[in-house]
Amino acid sequence: MRVVKREITLEEYIKSLIKSKKKDLWSTLREVYEKTRSGELKLRDLEPPKTLVEYALRLDYSLWFWTIIVLVLLTLLVVYVSSILPQLLVLRYFLGTLYVLYLPGFTLVEALYPEERDLKPLERLALSIGLSLAVVPLIGLVLNYTPWGIRPGSVITSLALYTLGISIIALTRKYNVFKYTRTST
Repeated sequence: MRVVKREITLEEYIKSLIKSKKKDLWSTLREVYEKTRSGELKLRDLEPPKTLVEYALRLDYSLWFWTIIVLVLLTLLVVYVSSILPQLLVLRYFLGTLYVLYLPGFTLVEALYPEERDLKPLERLALSIGLSLAVVPLIGLVLNYTPWGIRPGSVITSLALYTLGISIIALTRKYNVFKYTRTST
């Protein structure tokens, strides 16, 4: 006799867990998250994106990508506007620190390890900071031998180009992994 499992939505699954185990919503969501991370529970998108553009436009797949773009553009804006509006100096320091010490490494980690289960969040954070500390001086070294030199404008621009370029590579790699896992299941 073959047992046929009926597919249910994630919302229905969580509601049934809350009723059967009499837990609160937070602990139930944590349990579902842990089951998903371990592979015990498989979530399936009923309408998965078919192209890279669809994948990039679906925020449930590419929110990290759009967050990087917004942070880079916001940092560029704040850096250039803070010379006119000194009230933005604290925001400039905060975004500048994030821009230099985290974003270049984060995008490289996303490109090198496109699958979520490859690294734990703490490992991603540590690698992001470490790789940023390695990549940013290398960009400065390359800039030193260009006609632009190491000036604030050239450093900001080159970091923006690097971060956005590697983000696009990471998005493409993540889409290829998504496409491969979708066709293999």
